[in-house]
Amino acid sequence: MKKLIDLNADAGESFGRWRLGDDARLMPLVSSVNVACGWHAGDPATMRRSAGLAKSHGTALGAHPGFPDLVGFGRRALAMTPQQAADACLYQLGALRSFADSFGIALTHVKPHGAFYGLTIREPEVTDAIAEVVTAVDPELILVLLAGPTAEKVAARGVRVAREAFADLDYDDDGHIIIEPDPVAKSPEHCAEKAMAILAGEVVSTSGKTLPVDADTICLHGDRPNAIEIAQAVRQRFSAADVTVAPMAEVIANRP
Repeated sequence: MKKLIDLNADAGESFGRWRLGDDARLMPLVSSVNVACGWHAGDPATMRRSAGLAKSHGTALGAHPGFPDLVGFGRRALAMTPQQAADACLYQLGALRSFADSFGIALTHVKPHGAFYGLTIREPEVTDAIAEVVTAVDPELILVLLAGPTAEKVAARGVRVAREAFADLDYDDDGHIIIEPDPVAKSPEHCAEKAMAILAGEVVSTSGKTLPVDADTICLHGDRPNAIEIAQAVRQRFSAADVTVAPMAEVIANRP
């Protein structure tokens, strides 16, 4: 079982006067945070607050670019060419990077959001274009991709990749995550058990099929109604098993 893992969370997803998630309580419980960049959620003030929270808690800050779909929260599929996807990613990470610069902290990673993330699973050309533009901005930036063949192929080309698994989402028999349009509360204990299984190298599909997984980082969703309780349960299980939670850069550096 792995003893070193990154725990990341999607956050910064409020918009204007509308508040989503409890980022101030969530960030101390994770080692990396993926902040919305204004297309699927977020706005300049929320991005500024998120960068400030990440700095105050010592949480690694990453961009979470998504589809231009505020109404659907970026979880509705849209068509994009590889170049369009690369441009969308570059535009959004550039916005968050400016806020990071203003706080004197680094932007450490980029993780596509929702249906945009799904595009990287289904369309290798899109993933390649995103990887190219992220590396062009900064070769030290980490691209977060679903653990599996696509992530391995991108990493083999020298791109810094964090292989991701999910403690609060289900998997289908192909090893793909099932994206929920409207997240509901889930059992913290069940999510913690899934996180421990990921450390042991496996996930179980909705049909009961056991699938191998090699993850550097485990994701939790900040917009889930009981995200704090889930994160606390996961951390408690990790602590009991002497598992160290560290930013994904440290985890990648210590891969066997």
